[in-house]
Amino acid sequence: MPRYFFNTRIGDELIDDPEGEELRDPDRAWEVARAMIIELIRSEGADGALLNAVIEVTDDDGDIVLEFPFAEALLDPPDSLQTRH
Repeated sequence: MPRYFFNTRIGDELIDDPEGEELRDPDRAWEVARAMIIELIRSEGADGALLNAVIEVTDDDGDIVLEFPFAEALLDPPDSLQTRH
């Protein structure tokens, strides 16, 4: 399985994820990035700097697979992704 690294960019500062996580595909990396952002906002609060932060998900080669802005994670609550009957 491919390894993805979840680096956090806050302004000009980049916080590297040295270990990464093995995941099946970029879609799963998107899900993990979103969950990480939501948890971080819950624990740290939603201040301006954090809401302007971005998770940069990279692959083993260091190529950016996706960029996930923190503010975007707040647009759709997690429950909205579930089917309701």
